[in-house]
Amino acid sequence: MKDLSEFKGKNVFVAGGTSGINLGIAEQFAQAGANVAVMSRNPERVEDAVKALLEISEGHLGFAADVRDRESVDKALAGAAEALGPLDIVVSGAAGNFVVDAASISANGFKTVVDIDLIGTFNVFHASRPYLRTPGASLIAISAPQGTHPQVGQIHVCAAKAGVNMVVKCLALEWGPLGIRVNGISPGLIGDTEGRKRLFPSAEAEQTFITNLPIGRMGQKRDIANATMYLSSEFSSFVTGVILDCDGGLALEEGGYTFRDALPPAK
Repeated sequence: MKDLSEFKGKNVFVAGGTSGINLGIAEQFAQAGANVAVMSRNPERVEDAVKALLEISEGHLGFAADVRDRESVDKALAGAAEALGPLDIVVSGAAGNFVVDAASISANGFKTVVDIDLIGTFNVFHASRPYLRTPGASLIAISAPQGTHPQVGQIHVCAAKAGVNMVVKCLALEWGPLGIRVNGISPGLIGDTEGRKRLFPSAEAEQTFITNLPIGRMGQKRDIANATMYLSSEFSSFVTGVILDCDGGLALEEGGYTFRDALPPAK
């Protein structure tokens, strides 16, 4: 997709859009001429992200809000719609993760990830509904391979992302007649993010992963941004309820990537 002119003047809201994959998505929409509102719970990150977006183009703003706090999410979406107008594209990408075996995870640790990933996605999408441009709006959730592939050390993320996938599919069913498309993207491991540093116990383990990946390279933020733009464009106008694997073929490998090596020895 080299012709990005259809995004010029579109209004985009990106939850979690102040770092990593989600900031990459926000930046690419800004480069395409869209008006972008980003949201995350850290006010300083929000300020920094908006400054970065304004260096690309005009018309961007940010909100400090926690996706777990429905009242603050409501205010952020209402503020974005008041400033920009009806929302054309809403991306929900806030997420939490850490590697821990199921016997050791605390109830609070499990709940925290489910609240951020699953409840947060529901809050963002549900709160956006009154402000969506209909017909024509596109909602996109950032899921993960753990939503369909069980992983050692990831019981909390697997549960949360499986729920995210079902939120996508249920909303696609219910809101499709209104002209609202709802899809998800399941990224592989993305090289130019903080998560890369946390998930490999050694450089050798990382190289083994890359060697075994069918595409033969680590993903980049632009890969996920490109997928987001596809799912928000006229090229995908007949696509809804889909969880798009954007992972270099990771999901094709039996069992995918395992976090087993990142765990401490079993007690």
